[in-house]
Amino acid sequence: MTTAHATDPAANTGTAESAGTADGGSCTDALPSAARGGPLSHAVSRISRLHRITAGKLLRGLDLYPGQEFLMMHLWDAGAVRQSELIRALDLDPSTVTKMLQRLEQTGHVRRRPDPADRRAVLVEATDGSSALRTAVEAAWTSLEEHTLAGLGPAERAELARLLAKVESNLCAETEGCPGVS
Repeated sequence: MTTAHATDPAANTGTAESAGTADGGSCTDALPSAARGGPLSHAVSRISRLHRITAGKLLRGLDLYPGQEFLMMHLWDAGAVRQSELIRALDLDPSTVTKMLQRLEQTGHVRRRPDPADRRAVLVEATDGSSALRTAVEAAWTSLEEHTLAGLGPAERAELARLLAKVESNLCAETEGCPGVS
């Protein structure tokens, strides 16, 4: 698979054609023809894929599958919540969340119980034993952040965060039911 060269943001004048590569070529030269109409979208797609792969490797060491850390983070922050609320918060298919919860129950990180206010509803909560996992997940995400942003200074990191928030807002505006930019 051919990948595009990274571009120098300082050399970018706002168009894909003006974005140069380290060897002086256009970043669109190395893109598959299908991506030439949207080189930045192609780059975001590649970065997202690589970020998920890297996160997966870090999480595998914690015996977690990608996505389970978000479920656990929500439970650690929110406390016991109804399973239906968890499904909405994670914006995942109910069967996916159910499978995640089954795996996390088997490892002792979550427990489910009937909601005393509505016996038809199920409450989900992180177990006391998952506190060590919380520390490990936070360390994994810190490591992922440093790996992802290696070589970027504080000002560049702040600018990247600002620009990505704008991109997220643009995409959210066109997405029905988008939870919004946090």
